[in-house]
Amino acid sequence: MYFDELDLEDEVLDGLEAMNFYETTPVQEATIPLLLEGRDMIGCAQTGTGKTAAYLLPIINRLSRGEGDPEKVNAVIMAPTRELAIQIEQQVEGFSYFLPISSVAIYGGTDGITWEQQRRGLAQGADIIIATPGRLLSLINLQHADLSGVSYFVLDEADRMLDMGFQEDILLINKEIPSSSQRVMFSATMPPKIKKFARTILHDPAEVELAISRPPESIIQSAYVCYEAQKLRILTHLFEETPPTRTIIFSSSKMKVKELAVAMSRLSIRVEQMHSDLAQEKREEVMRQFKAGNVDLLVATDVVARGIDIDNIRMVINYDIPHDPEDYVHRIGRTARGGNDEGLAITFVSEKEQPGFGRIEDFLGRVIYKIPVDPAFGPTPDYRPEARVRSDRPRGKSTSAHRPRGKGEGQGQGGRRPQRSRGAHSKSPQPK
Repeated sequence: MYFDELDLEDEVLDGLEAMNFYETTPVQEATIPLLLEGRDMIGCAQTGTGKTAAYLLPIINRLSRGEGDPEKVNAVIMAPTRELAIQIEQQVEGFSYFLPISSVAIYGGTDGITWEQQRRGLAQGADIIIATPGRLLSLINLQHADLSGVSYFVLDEADRMLDMGFQEDILLINKEIPSSSQRVMFSATMPPKIKKFARTILHDPAEVELAISRPPESIIQSAYVCYEAQKLRILTHLFEETPPTRTIIFSSSKMKVKELAVAMSRLSIRVEQMHSDLAQEKREEVMRQFKAGNVDLLVATDVVARGIDIDNIRMVINYDIPHDPEDYVHRIGRTARGGNDEGLAITFVSEKEQPGFGRIEDFLGRVIYKIPVDPAFGPTPDYRPEARVRSDRPRGKSTSAHRPRGKGEGQGQGGRRPQRSRGAHSKSPQPK
């Protein structure tokens, strides 16, 4: 389906054309008509499927028709991280380029000047605010946020927000929003806790569950089964043979990220680190440098696993396995997108991590290829994920390192949509 086959205003379509958006993704085709009707909705869609546009376009379209209150905040979009909030605001600016619609991103970890800008944006009635739960609740408690005019309330990455402990904050924010507002939830996964939570907020919602959380077949997945103490030596050897470019290493702890970044810098690799201890200004600068190609290797916690629009990632390395299979999918999903036909994902699996990696393989419904470890690194454990392992035997030397689209999210629309006629829908063949 093409965007101009939807009931969207011309100014909205102009913004889409300016961004080279012509054809909808499956999640957009399934959800936008429902949202334009004003239905509450819960949608299951993983990162990279175009869900941001799926909920933004109906909001922008209805605001373009003058349905909002120009003196008040009309839409609230909740996001789990400041990075995702900033990314969503950038898409709002693109989609509403030809419309007088204002937006502001509200998130913590900022200086007094940014705080004042956020407060002023709320006070002046920005049409759309994109906020992390903690910062918005702080502004509400300080009586800096009047949400009485909100008509659209969106929870993006709802599963992640609940995992981060934001459930009570969201419920408190929800009480500040008129009950008549349209409410929308998007989640990459749909466990029972998400469905239960949805029932407390949404009214008779439509349910759209298109995305199956599986990585694309174009991602080549492999793993090293080794002892924890062997990981850094294998990684170092790997990069000595093939220096990394456009590569992300994921680790579950900030301490590991810091130690790995230091270890990689000793190999003369252009490396930066990304974790929650960094100031917001530094994090934004790191992302700019990585996207610009001035950094070859990014070592990060899961703060960048979801919601960050980084194109042309060649390889993702899981230095340790993530907490659950869904996080594995989101980590390796950073590659094989944005023009890359193929991507490479490598996971290091220690003896203790074997049961968890076995659960990942069960979730994916496939056995991931195990790369043979060079005998020079010493003996390695047998892969027995079904066994309950109590300890990780140290082997060899110990290491301090112990225990990722201006075109828009997940569009991938090739070709150019033939020029549309005002008031009529073109029926030209779909672009390849």
